[in-house]
Amino acid sequence: MTLVGVLPTHRRRGILRELMRRQLRDAHERGDPVAILYASEALIYPRFGYGVASFDGWAAIERDRAVFRDPSEPVGQTRLVPLGDAANVLPPIYDRVRAVTTGMLSRTPAWWVHHRLRDLPHDRQGGGPKFCAVWESDGEAAYALYRVHDKWDEFIPANPLEVIEVIATSPLAQREIWRFVFGIDLIRTINAGFLALDHPLTLLLAEPRRLRFTVNDGLWLRLVDIAAALSARRYAADAAIVFEVVDTFCDWDAGRWQLESQASRGQATRTTRQSDLRLTSERLASAYLGGISFARLARAGWVEEVTPGAVARADMMFRIDHAPWCAEVF
Repeated sequence: MTLVGVLPTHRRRGILRELMRRQLRDAHERGDPVAILYASEALIYPRFGYGVASFDGWAAIERDRAVFRDPSEPVGQTRLVPLGDAANVLPPIYDRVRAVTTGMLSRTPAWWVHHRLRDLPHDRQGGGPKFCAVWESDGEAAYALYRVHDKWDEFIPANPLEVIEVIATSPLAQREIWRFVFGIDLIRTINAGFLALDHPLTLLLAEPRRLRFTVNDGLWLRLVDIAAALSARRYAADAAIVFEVVDTFCDWDAGRWQLESQASRGQATRTTRQSDLRLTSERLASAYLGGISFARLARAGWVEEVTPGAVARADMMFRIDHAPWCAEVF
């Protein structure tokens, strides 16, 4: 559900609330474990049980300040790929990264052609055509999608380069594809959005502050079926914990849920056992992808630790090695 609204003459009558209730009920009946979205306004969705589950980074750096901390010679080869051929070249690179990155979405062939690689004039917002660069070496690969906006300051090039997407299968591939981006001539500034919160550029650059790295909320997540969602997730430690979930919007999710994990797999079931942690479905949704710890939620007063040590135990189970990241809005 997107691009919906209520006429000014019919506001404050509960229409959106009923739309959301019907949508989530339908999702539950279909067996969908979670609902995920990007929010046009963050105020809208918490009242319907959505919690912010990831954050996106945005960067703007002057090209002459885009210098790596550790000097090195270029490795591998970079080539420009026509957009007409990119639909065959980019998906395998993307899918390798998606398989090991929490929060990334699968893409259909139609999504690649009609969305990510589409380059209609009204999509350019005054910029030039979309370019695709692919780096490869010894089985590792990376690509960059970008466009240049034409701007000159009294015959001095002041062109901004817009990074649309960079995907890399290894640290080396990450460094080398950004080396290519930073090396494009006649560019004054490089602007990039939808970066991972723990993006390696903040360590690779000699002057990280020059990135002007800012943070926005990213994915918003709603647990539609708590048992299915918790059971589908992988876990970092073998343990058990009982959540007491408060959910006034989707009452089928309210109550106590016991989660047991073993050999990275989890199983969640209803229980009458004493709760270890008490929280709303929104707060549990924020912790679900592992990007927001239960300890952080507790510091905000959003988790009640009933059993001493339960916060640390939950964080041990939900821990991931990287920040959740989605490469695009949807």
